[in-house]
Amino acid sequence: MKILYGIQATGNGHISRSRVMAKYLKQHKVDVTYLFSGREQEKLFDMEIFGDYLYRRGLTFSTSAGQMNYVKTLFTNNVFGFIRDIYSLDVSEYDLVITDFEPITAWAAKRQGVKSLAIGHQYAFGPNTPVAGETYIARKIMQHFAPAEQSFGLHWSKFDENVLPPIIDVELEKTENNGPILVYLPFEDQHYVTEVLNEFPEFHFVQYSQELDNSQLGNVDLRKTCYEGFKADLKRASGVICNSGFELNSECIHLGIPILTKPISGQMEQESNALALKQLGLGEIMSDIEPNRIEHWLKHLPTQPRRKTPDVAKEIVNWLVNEPKASAGEFSQKLWRSS
Repeated sequence: MKILYGIQATGNGHISRSRVMAKYLKQHKVDVTYLFSGREQEKLFDMEIFGDYLYRRGLTFSTSAGQMNYVKTLFTNNVFGFIRDIYSLDVSEYDLVITDFEPITAWAAKRQGVKSLAIGHQYAFGPNTPVAGETYIARKIMQHFAPAEQSFGLHWSKFDENVLPPIIDVELEKTENNGPILVYLPFEDQHYVTEVLNEFPEFHFVQYSQELDNSQLGNVDLRKTCYEGFKADLKRASGVICNSGFELNSECIHLGIPILTKPISGQMEQESNALALKQLGLGEIMSDIEPNRIEHWLKHLPTQPRRKTPDVAKEIVNWLVNEPKASAGEFSQKLWRSS
């Protein structure tokens, strides 16, 4: 089987779960080519598992100070270049195109009539999924940005027939319970985040961002984002302060780490994730980087029971390579029973 796997690289979550998928795809006689878009290529890091991957500029969403910036998004993207990439990408040699919310591979497969499968969190937003911050434009983007013939959505509860538990590295295990507070707010003003954290000198923080260089400022260890270092600090964290992206919050839930999350304002997916975390009792929410809110959370750090996640990536890959395949509904039921 020959597969083209498209991955949206705007945030690290899509890449993180694709790493887990890549590990299992390597164990089968499957020829996989990966394509990344949505971020400058020089800002991609720790990409060895994907081999000689393809890159396209694609489309990205721009933020400013923790809010969606639609004007900047409009002027940052080259729509004509994006359309050209769709028409120039030949996918006819592939048996299957997989897309994790990556639009070039998705639309190329649709245009050329190649079988396609979507796997990602965005495909879980059916009629029963908690939604916040919805606008007509946001809903249409979610529905049509990276379409596929069949889709598996990923979420923290079985909101619909096609929804599976999160894809994470199930080998993640806590190494200690009383480590520093891990802070990952990549869409916020990093200097301001550090200033706020310095207001709580009795607590030790590790703050990650692509914008930072490795250093220390008072009670805050500043770290440039890297895969291995981040995972090591996550496994020893006593709590996590983060935006409301799906993947990191899923890892925290799996490990039983208390979450304080701040959604990107105006970003439907993140606002909806925050609502779901609150409704499911899996995390606490703040609408801004609020020192009083952070202080209260730190001083009343909740106990978060671990909710072990099944090895969804392994099961999806087995489902892909084996015949006959269970229906999406049967496959979903099987995974939720084991969660």
